[in-house]
Amino acid sequence: MRAAVVRDFHQDLSIETVPDPACPANGVVLEVAACGVCRSDFHGWVGEHPKVSDGSILGHEYCGTVVEAGPQARHRVGDRLIAPFILGCGDCPACQTGASNTCESAVVPGFGAPGAYAEYVAVPFDHNLVHLPDTMSPALAAGLGCRVTTAWHALTDRAGVRAGEWVAVHGTGGIGLSTLLLAKMLGARVVVVDVVADKLTHAQSLGADAAVNAVDGNVAEAIRDITGGGAQVSVEALGIEATTNASVECLATLGRHVHVGMPAGDGMMHINMRAIYAKQLAFYGTRGMPSWKYPTLLGMIERGDVDLSPMLDRTIALSGASDELRAMKGPTPPGTAVITDFRT
Repeated sequence: MRAAVVRDFHQDLSIETVPDPACPANGVVLEVAACGVCRSDFHGWVGEHPKVSDGSILGHEYCGTVVEAGPQARHRVGDRLIAPFILGCGDCPACQTGASNTCESAVVPGFGAPGAYAEYVAVPFDHNLVHLPDTMSPALAAGLGCRVTTAWHALTDRAGVRAGEWVAVHGTGGIGLSTLLLAKMLGARVVVVDVVADKLTHAQSLGADAAVNAVDGNVAEAIRDITGGGAQVSVEALGIEATTNASVECLATLGRHVHVGMPAGDGMMHINMRAIYAKQLAFYGTRGMPSWKYPTLLGMIERGDVDLSPMLDRTIALSGASDELRAMKGPTPPGTAVITDFRT
């Protein structure tokens, strides 16, 4: 099969012919229909993820059609499926209590296992996979496995956002746009933060109540002014120290910070603990979403409760993934890129 392979960090992915994946006994092989290009992939591409090395195949936001099923698999050849990026084992205490996104035995394609920047991907623990609705395009569905599900879990299970609350969103990439659209659906007021004026304008066209350009001054102070004392919830979607502190400092007393962005480098940051202590803030980490929550989210999308189509900006060929990753070294355009052509 054709795949885009990491050979040297910061360099173009190598388009190679590699062996087709072996089918797991407890899973399936998917013919990949679409795979998102995510900022988490960027961290691996630049050498900041310990499970990405020479020979790795990135890609954790994917959907496709089953072409082979193992003897213990729940799904069958021909099924069109969406995959969460964290594949919980299903048997450990975390999985049994509904927190499969914290499973210590989880498999994450693209990070430690071959991912979906390829024509085919092996998916163990296929009980995590869910059927792709007929009304949903593969390109849109691919983004659900990371950006949308992570944002939904962050807003509902972690922050417990309520109608009328102010939600600050730091970063308007895929996670940020998902957070904006879902928070508005929940009845929240949203202020977005970025350094790219076009992305802020785009976010406002999608319903953001206010926007702050981080190059113009003190972000936290601007948000406190806009919200009349601070946001109740702040979502950090970049994983860097500056936005983490802005997120903490923009909150009102008893506010909730939710850390979504994958921390860069070794993950160490200097955080304003005085703000956390003095305002008695809650600081939540979050990663992914348990697979059992998929039907509810998919149902809302199918009913038209939320329109996530604005997230998708462009579809690309497999050979274009390197350009998308390289662009993440600087300001990126609004919307996200999804690989849909795996033959060129």
